[in-house]
Amino acid sequence: MEIMLRVYRCKFSLLILVIAQTVGFIYIMMSLHYHKSPPPATKSENIHILILSTWRSGSSFTGQIFSQHPDVFYLMEPAWHVWSTLHYSVNALQMAVRDLVRSVFLCDMSVYDAYMPQKRLKSNLFQWETSRALCSPPACHLFHRTDIISQTDCRKLCKSYPFDTIEKSCKTYSHLVMKEVRFFSLKSLYPLLKDPSLNLKVLHLVRDPRAVFHSREKAASELSYDTDILIKDLSLDKTNHKKEDIPYKVMEMICKSQADIYLSATNGSHGALNSRYMMLRYEDIIRNPIENAERMYKFGQLNFTPKLKDWIHNLTHGKGEGSRFVINSRDAVRVSKAWRKSLEFGSVQRIQDLCAEAMEVFGYKLLQTKEAQNNSDYELLLPLPERTKSSENPSYFI
Repeated sequence: MEIMLRVYRCKFSLLILVIAQTVGFIYIMMSLHYHKSPPPATKSENIHILILSTWRSGSSFTGQIFSQHPDVFYLMEPAWHVWSTLHYSVNALQMAVRDLVRSVFLCDMSVYDAYMPQKRLKSNLFQWETSRALCSPPACHLFHRTDIISQTDCRKLCKSYPFDTIEKSCKTYSHLVMKEVRFFSLKSLYPLLKDPSLNLKVLHLVRDPRAVFHSREKAASELSYDTDILIKDLSLDKTNHKKEDIPYKVMEMICKSQADIYLSATNGSHGALNSRYMMLRYEDIIRNPIENAERMYKFGQLNFTPKLKDWIHNLTHGKGEGSRFVINSRDAVRVSKAWRKSLEFGSVQRIQDLCAEAMEVFGYKLLQTKEAQNNSDYELLLPLPERTKSSENPSYFI
């Protein structure tokens, strides 16, 4: 009997051992299945769009076309904080501007630590109220993400939120768009175009230099700080130059930089940017706003909703003159031609001489007489020339 008990005990112990081993094997396999190593990092699935322009070119309006889209996180001119903090020349500021733009595209808002006070609200961000994303959840809970939100309503109701809501909001969007007027060469953007963490597209907005000059004159006091930085880059001494000459020198620099960006993007030494670059004239946008908004959305891989179509139509077909720094309903075509009635013909001729290259590459017809200038029916837009892509320069960035 004792021998039989020993045999049963051995068999039972063996059975327990087998069961334990089986359970252990199952546990190990389940652990391997549910605790796999994370997959290797891949290229960002977000779309990053940089609206590249210069002051008084209709870029705020164009920025709003993107800002009001429910899939877009938009910021207006984040580089203002760099320029207002670091008192250097344009060339010295380009790297700092580029690094800030990259960080913001990656939703890393700690980059503002270098340019803003430690204790800050969302409303400390330059022109924050132009961003629908910062006026809707999670940055503000008083509107819906699908609402069309005016700057005025946003500023009144959403300003007292913590600064960290900007980063929280940014991380919830598929498309990140910035409008910048403080880049003066495409070369400064090359590192961003080659950065594997970005899916960067460049939307280059241009406007008739004569209209830009006229608008800059009207907003001279608001642009004075930026103008002083441009003057520093031109090594102009206000005491040695006639005051009336300085705006023309600045305009010459702006025209040259805009033409250089276009030529570099379409047929530069590093190859064309192809599908990652689009140039649009402001005048074309306001003449056919729905058609060109659709083109911009397609470029940015965004859908065009009926709600957005109605808003854009109403925004550009109002009866008012509009405001210089607030986007609201206006007769956009008529307002865009205001310079033709009030800009001195002598100034027109001078701008045409200084900006001859930009006028040519962007398709703006020269005015030969004051009578032609005053005739608003006299067409100034030429068909855009086709830029030839050299087969010897394969695309560098695709």
